[in-house]
Amino acid sequence: MSTPLRFAALLSCALLLPAPAHAQGRVRRTFTFVAGAAAGLVVHEGGHILTGAAVGARPGFKRLDYGVIPFFVITHDQVSRRREYLISSAGFFAQHAANEWLLGERSTGKARGAFQKGWLTFNLATSAVYTTAAIGRFGAPERDTRGMALSAGADGMPEPVIGVLVLVPAALDGVRLFTGDPAWARWASRAAKAGLVLIAIR
Repeated sequence: MSTPLRFAALLSCALLLPAPAHAQGRVRRTFTFVAGAAAGLVVHEGGHILTGAAVGARPGFKRLDYGVIPFFVITHDQVSRRREYLISSAGFFAQHAANEWLLGERSTGKARGAFQKGWLTFNLATSAVYTTAAIGRFGAPERDTRGMALSAGADGMPEPVIGVLVLVPAALDGVRLFTGDPAWARWASRAAKAGLVLIAIR
């Protein structure tokens, strides 16, 4: 699983930081927002690691020299197509579960704090960055959307299609975030997320 694209998502979050009026409040709010984004990163990567361990793929790490900044990727043993799809998509599934919790009825827009907003922003930015990489077919070969595309069903799927399937629930969750979680967006998002899961049993 490729980390540079998640780093790009973190940079995207930095561009969307809130701007409170007072300097002290701004520093505290910014720190909390970034902490939320970091939590999103940990949950995404944790999804890959836990799923890899659950299917007996022995997850690990290796250095990745892609571009000018060294990163790492999460590795695992060679597995069947279905298990590969589950591992590659696990980060997005972890994001989906987190979004459902963060966008729950008890977490209204006014009550939602900087930490939750940072986490949600990271999740949405990650899906957008991966979709861009999938459509353009760029980034490290270990990127999640490429792994999903190669292992989706017996014949695989075009990576741009996977990119769009990743983007749709994220876009709907963005609508939910900014419009008070309307029922139509909530259930459309959940249906799109379920569609990604169903690909695993094609």
